[in-house]
Amino acid sequence: MMRRKRALALLVTLAVVAAISLAVWAPGSRVSAEGEVYEGLKVFTEVLSVVKTKYVEETNTQDLIYDALAGMLKSLDPHSGFMTPDMYKEMQIDTRGKFGGLGIQISMKDGVLTVIAPIEDTPAWRAGIEAGDKIIKIDGESTQDMSLQEAVNKMRGPKGTSVVITIFREGEKEPKDYAIVRDIIEIKSVDAKVVEDGIGYVRLKQFQEKSAAEMEAALQDLVGKEEVTALILDLRNNPGGLLTSSIDVANLFLPSGKLVVYTKGRAEDRTDYRTVQDGPYQDIPMVVLVNQGSASASEIVAGALKDWRRAIVLGTETFGKGSVQSVIGLSDGSGLRLTTARYYTPKGQSIQNTGITPDIVVKLKSANGAAEHVVVREKDLKGHLENEQAGQGDASDTGEEKAVIFSSLSPEDDTQLQRAIDLLKAWETFKKLPDGEFLPRVENVPAHS
Repeated sequence: MMRRKRALALLVTLAVVAAISLAVWAPGSRVSAEGEVYEGLKVFTEVLSVVKTKYVEETNTQDLIYDALAGMLKSLDPHSGFMTPDMYKEMQIDTRGKFGGLGIQISMKDGVLTVIAPIEDTPAWRAGIEAGDKIIKIDGESTQDMSLQEAVNKMRGPKGTSVVITIFREGEKEPKDYAIVRDIIEIKSVDAKVVEDGIGYVRLKQFQEKSAAEMEAALQDLVGKEEVTALILDLRNNPGGLLTSSIDVANLFLPSGKLVVYTKGRAEDRTDYRTVQDGPYQDIPMVVLVNQGSASASEIVAGALKDWRRAIVLGTETFGKGSVQSVIGLSDGSGLRLTTARYYTPKGQSIQNTGITPDIVVKLKSANGAAEHVVVREKDLKGHLENEQAGQGDASDTGEEKAVIFSSLSPEDDTQLQRAIDLLKAWETFKKLPDGEFLPRVENVPAHS
């Protein structure tokens, strides 16, 4: 059965279309390595032949091969995967921010399909799906042995069709069925408004093809029309997206030629990604908000602005996805998402499994009935890559962590947002004082030797 698949939410995607060879070896080992590969392919062909001729029911050869490829990629890490031609086409559609489905970000935790967060104003969000919910069935089918790709495919579909997902929620005695009607999920990646006199707020939900252009348009309105002089960039619960988009967004706030991120692959080849022009908003005071749902491209932007001391990063430790997935097209229209490199902040920090630690740590507090939900990070995903920079014991905490999701709070109860506003108001106050007058005057202090 041909399965359609949405690209994983937690991706930094390098758009690469290329042919794949079976393997690459050093000249001295090529003969033996080729022998191993061909021997393995011989066994695969034998198994395929036996299944085709002796299995109790008739099988489809292409489905068997595609399923085998999916299993091979799944065994590598949580972010590598095989895409059938339909999946590959839909992945390309997803980067444009429009698809048919429920509007839900999911991942695997301890082998269980778990909700990272519902996307606001989507069918899943309106149905009451919450971060931390465990999806145990889709249309009555258990998700126990279901891959992330299969689960997403089953929840995707044409507008107006329905799907029943069975949710187990911590604190509830019994699972609950949610019948949700699919809709066109058209994700507007940028929201902007004025939160205080002179302080603008821009929330970036996901890094899509047009995100940098949308953000620049929003900033032009805030700074030009609303006369905003300070800015809050909200990257909370932003799962990432296109690497190129993260570079373009960072370029709005940094001078020309600044390193935003660099990547290193298996051969230790380093690729630098720098700003290409002076950012039009490189001088505006700003605070960047992050949390456990800020992943991948979000961590690239937050890490770059933090390393260059361009902004104060405030919130909680981020997701910790420091790997790069290349999207590789194959000859039959199918494709691969393959982890090909790790990425590093301008100061050379790998955030794989560790995340970005904010300059100022502020946790949200439950208010007005807002519930705490289990936190899922990269280090919780089965088969995740290790951080080669981390010492033994680093990023190995397996204790369960809970947090309040900011989208369930009113702006007045959002303590992270309020702290950011207070910081920027204090900044403006200090700027208005004559040089040195913000320091206490001290006179007639005895000298000490």
